[in-house]
Amino acid sequence: MADAVVVHRATRASRIAGVVAVVVVLVLASFPAWADPSTLRLFVEFACLLALAQMWNLLAGYGGLVSVGQQGYLGVGGYALVAAADLGGLNPFVCVPLAGAVAALVAVPTSKVVFRLQGGYFAIGTWVVAESLRLVASNTAAVGGGTGTSLISIREFPKAMRESVTFWIALAVAVGAVAALYWLLRSRHGLALTAIRDSERAAASQGVDIAATKFWVYVIAAFGCGVVGALYFLVNLRISPDAAFGVSWTAFVIFIVVIGGIGTIEGPIVGTLLFFVLRETLADFGTWYLIVLGLVAVVVMVRFPRGLWGYVAERFDLHLFPVRRRLTADGG
Repeated sequence: MADAVVVHRATRASRIAGVVAVVVVLVLASFPAWADPSTLRLFVEFACLLALAQMWNLLAGYGGLVSVGQQGYLGVGGYALVAAADLGGLNPFVCVPLAGAVAALVAVPTSKVVFRLQGGYFAIGTWVVAESLRLVASNTAAVGGGTGTSLISIREFPKAMRESVTFWIALAVAVGAVAALYWLLRSRHGLALTAIRDSERAAASQGVDIAATKFWVYVIAAFGCGVVGALYFLVNLRISPDAAFGVSWTAFVIFIVVIGGIGTIEGPIVGTLLFFVLRETLADFGTWYLIVLGLVAVVVMVRFPRGLWGYVAERFDLHLFPVRRRLTADGG
């Protein structure tokens, strides 16, 4: 009798990681009750960069869309927050997901333009879109023009409440970004996306709609970046075109993903942790901080082309977020 084939979608390591993740999230959720404001703010920044890294990883690592203009949607999200809360009178906390929706809506027409470009031209096109959005914000007097503006509506909430709610939103955004990407990649859409990354021609021959798949990936990433932009400026209380649309956002995110391991869910987590360790350790050394970041990037890319987690996963066959299906023979 032939052995039956069993499909495995989880590993022992992923089950252990799931339990550890739940414990870590529960501990983090308690931070507002005892942690100091600086720690809460630091975590919000960590959550913002982690979510951004996962969105860029979705674009480039799985969709093959190397963008250097995701700061455009981050800025749109930040300005959407200010406009909806201060000008529209909405609750600023409720405006965070709404800002993501605005960024996604902006991504729909812009995708029609940038998708006409390929390779390096696509990357430059996304940067041009981000710069165009920055110019629009700089010339809009209602949101402060080139000097920016402050988030006035948040002042009606007590400081302790602001810090706690913002922290919990940041935790939800970070966990949501990882969980959403994991769920997406394990679905049939994730299989289509992986097939496109490996070979567009082969994917098309199997009936995968390449244009539609890349479109919704681009819009999802824009939504995530918009949410992050709203969250970041919700805690900073002030926004300006240069701060919202600065290319340094994408530079840091690319560093995080490439160092951690592009094309893996674990990679951006590892990269974000490393980035924050370097930032907090070298913050007092001025420009040396950026020089060290550059040196670390060069060394890692030369020694570990697939990133730190990519090397670990390949060397030890360790997958905390397995998205592939494994077949084994059941001798029963």
